[in-house]
Amino acid sequence: MLAPIEPNPATPLYFDDLHIGQRFVSATHALDAAQIIAFAQIYDPQPFHLDEAKAHATLFGKLVASGWHTASISMRLLVSSGPPIASGIIGSGGELSWPRPTYPGDILRVESEILELVPSRSRPERGMVVIRNETRNQRDEIVQVFSPKLVVPRKG
Repeated sequence: MLAPIEPNPATPLYFDDLHIGQRFVSATHALDAAQIIAFAQIYDPQPFHLDEAKAHATLFGKLVASGWHTASISMRLLVSSGPPIASGIIGSGGELSWPRPTYPGDILRVESEILELVPSRSRPERGMVVIRNETRNQRDEIVQVFSPKLVVPRKG
């Protein structure tokens, strides 16, 4: 089980502080079989997440993490060491994909890039930010892509 964390202590970034092309890289998280099995037992109890021997008979050929586990680790990395968005990472939708599996022994990090900034016309105190978050392993392979639209406050 992971220890509780505090949000990223870096200086909070407001909509006005962001620019297209701005990049961020999170800390890392090492994933092992015990974590994969523990998560799967509670949230995604499928054979390829729970049992190494049974996983061999699947298209993965070995134990793999649930995509939702990868997403959860990615979110933790974003909150603890990703872009320090003022008032937190508040999403209003987005696209999520898992182009390749996450395996025991993978060391994950999230690389983020600001793609779009749209000031709100009806709510001048905030704007919408599209950010592409790529979760990568130690071989620099992309295991998850999440491109949410974030609600980000403007400076008062």
